Amino acid sequence: MRTPPLRTYIRLSNITPTIRSHSSAKPRRPSSKLGPTVSLDHRSKAISLYRRILRDCRRIPDAGSREETRRFVRDDFERNKGVTDLSQIKYLIGTGKTQWEGMERYITGI
Repeated sequence: MRTPPLRTYIRLSNITPTIRSHSSAKPRRPSSKLGPTVSLDHRSKAISLYRRILRDCRRIPDAGSREETRRFVRDDFERNKGVTDLSQIKYLIGTGKTQWEGMERYITGI
């Protein structure tokens, strides 16, 4: 039995095998850069609350108080935007609604 020449062996060893995927193989998705996401239901509730508060802020007669309220609300939402725990999100939305309803009574009393 004859051994192949050395240079042929070197050339063949430099070839890297390719891995083929078949149509039945699950495609690999890159991981999200955003991390874990919140369900669409909770996201829409948070956005709905935010928009409601901004709309209701228009009824505040004093321009300075109106802007201060908008800034406070935006900062509060920004501070909690990274929360991914669903029970914490539900708590924050419920607390936000309750606090804003109390504020609405104050605004309508002015």
